[in-house]
Amino acid sequence: MITLYGIKNCDTVKKARKWLDERNIDYTFHDFRVDGLDTEQVESWLSELGADAVVNKRSTTWKQLTESQKEQALSDDAAALICENPTLIKRPLLDTGESRHLGFKADNYQLWLQS
Repeated sequence: MITLYGIKNCDTVKKARKWLDERNIDYTFHDFRVDGLDTEQVESWLSELGADAVVNKRSTTWKQLTESQKEQALSDDAAALICENPTLIKRPLLDTGESRHLGFKADNYQLWLQS
């Protein structure tokens, strides 16, 4: 089962959803703000992808963090802070069931979702 994680008003998430919809690809959309986040899940993303990749350092949320919170967000102990501030995650996060990918580029989605 494919799951697309993000927030519904994010332009990049909208592009990814449109791309998936236009190709009739069955997926579930998980809105961080509405559906929340699970610490274990975030820990697995951090372990697999690395905090440097997962954390969106261009986000408004990132810019509002204190220096110590920024250090925490990039550490092994980032999951709790990310769960409290889900917009710290780069969007969208595509979970194909076999692998996880950040961001949206049509060519990459085409490659990752080949059946």
